[in-house]
Amino acid sequence: MLRVAVIGSGPSGVYTAQSLVEQQAVPDIEVYVLDRLPCPYGLVRYGVAPDHEKIKSLQGNLRTVLEHPRVHFLGNVEVCAPGLGLPELHEIFHAVVFCVGAATDRHLGIPGEDLPGSHSATDFVSWYSAHPDAAAARFALAARSAVVIGVGNVAVDVARILARGAAELATTDMPQGALGALADSRVEDIWMVGRRGPSQAKFTTKELRELGSLPGTEVLVRPEELALDPAYGDPSGLPAVGRRNVEVLRGWAERPATKGAVGSVPARRIHLRFFLRPAEIAGDADGGVRAVRFERTAPDGRGGVTGTGEFEDIEAQLVLRSVGYRGTPQAGLPFDETRGTVPHLAGRVLRDGVPCPGVYVAGWIKRGPTGVIGTNRPCAKETTASLLADAAALAERETTDDPAAALARAGQPPVPWEGWLAIEAAEAEWGHRLGRGTVKLPDWERLLDAARTAG
Repeated sequence: MLRVAVIGSGPSGVYTAQSLVEQQAVPDIEVYVLDRLPCPYGLVRYGVAPDHEKIKSLQGNLRTVLEHPRVHFLGNVEVCAPGLGLPELHEIFHAVVFCVGAATDRHLGIPGEDLPGSHSATDFVSWYSAHPDAAAARFALAARSAVVIGVGNVAVDVARILARGAAELATTDMPQGALGALADSRVEDIWMVGRRGPSQAKFTTKELRELGSLPGTEVLVRPEELALDPAYGDPSGLPAVGRRNVEVLRGWAERPATKGAVGSVPARRIHLRFFLRPAEIAGDADGGVRAVRFERTAPDGRGGVTGTGEFEDIEAQLVLRSVGYRGTPQAGLPFDETRGTVPHLAGRVLRDGVPCPGVYVAGWIKRGPTGVIGTNRPCAKETTASLLADAAALAERETTDDPAAALARAGQPPVPWEGWLAIEAAEAEWGHRLGRGTVKLPDWERLLDAARTAG
């Protein structure tokens, strides 16, 4: 029998487990999916916006894999913590596949980035998604104006959540604390700002169009900024997504202004701005955020932009920085600081160009934060092909008998699948008490208390 640990239960980890148990060449593989959290599904649970129920339904597909008889979920296990590094993992498992994603956000590197009121969009997403690490987070939702720096799908998500009414979000699994804070939000103006032009924005058209269908919200686009983009006048040479994005933005730019209010609900305005590069986040007398200073940019003719020396300040009391994810070093593994990934060859981890026996990577920690959820399937298959090619040699090494007991001895008593099912039941019960559907438990204590009720 070949025993494999997959570190991470998001899509890349689950697809890796699926590839391993569905192949026929090595039929007696047992896969243990380890996660630092007591809950599975990674960014599908803690990164997909709560109002995107269709995407969140992917959890059902991941669940089917994790319920396979030769796949075992073990949550609440912090790999590479003291007492559970690679040497200890190799005593328990024949092979280890790291599918840990890209856990941190990239930084702007500008003055004022760390002022109170300036946050990564990643932290905001974690908060409204009930990630237990974000339970104590506080965001300045008393702000009148919020700036979202970035024009990708995460930026669109946070802008949309800021603009949505609490009544719409009450039907989701958003934690009660975040729902209450958003209900009391005073944000009226939401600025989503990109340093390049509309044809180079990273959001998908479906996400972009959603902004135009939010009740009580007006989307504002400046025609003169769109016109700066060389591809705006004739977008026919753009990829399909870029072409459709330009068409949507053109429609908004050309339509008459609307009142934007529904009943007594104050109007919210989403301003889409382009060719503005953040230069500084300015503080107020109390040390919080007052405004973001942007430098106007212009196309450089090579697909990039150059600064013009002209600046514009946008008032803001809340700043959410959405400029991409970045992988973090894993104890005991080599790390490429430039790319934020682990060096590898077809998924085999390389140290000084030489494969590390029995150590593999898949997902964002392997290739960087690129692609959509489905991109993880071929990525996982490439890694598992390498692992299976090494299987005969890996299986020669003896391992301990019971991984769960071995992890407990290493100071990491795991939450098994039954514990996760108990968490699910507790979240359904909590939502019922609140008069809502299922509502996520947002903190470590309540998650682990629920897990312990498993019979």
